Amino acid sequence: MLKKEALLLIPNVLKVFLENGQIKSFTFDGRTTVKDVMVTLQDRLSLRHIEHFALVLEYSSLEQSHQLLLLQDKQPLASVVQRTHYHGMRCLFRVSFFPKDPVELLRRDPAAFEYLYIQVG
Repeated sequence: MLKKEALLLIPNVLKVFLENGQIKSFTFDGRTTVKDVMVTLQDRLSLRHIEHFALVLEYSSLEQSHQLLLLQDKQPLASVVQRTHYHGMRCLFRVSFFPKDPVELLRRDPAAFEYLYIQVG
């Protein structure tokens, strides 16, 4: 089971766990959306194409070990954190669907391809 404080330790700060072991923190207010975090991550990770990635919430259930819940772009971050803070969830930046042509992604955006490769390799 994930620690309860994994998602939110400081009020109005969301921690996003990356596949390379890094953690990126984001301050938010009532107007901040999931899309805002995605755009900031795109910039911080030097990705040109993020259409294959999404923010997801990871949680453990009694029936299955780990579940992932895909967050929608327009979801307000405050409501996501408010709903999940006490359920021990973590927010991850993950591949949401595999590109039809990974070689094309490698040509268009080597950094995005590398981040994808880390998750499936």
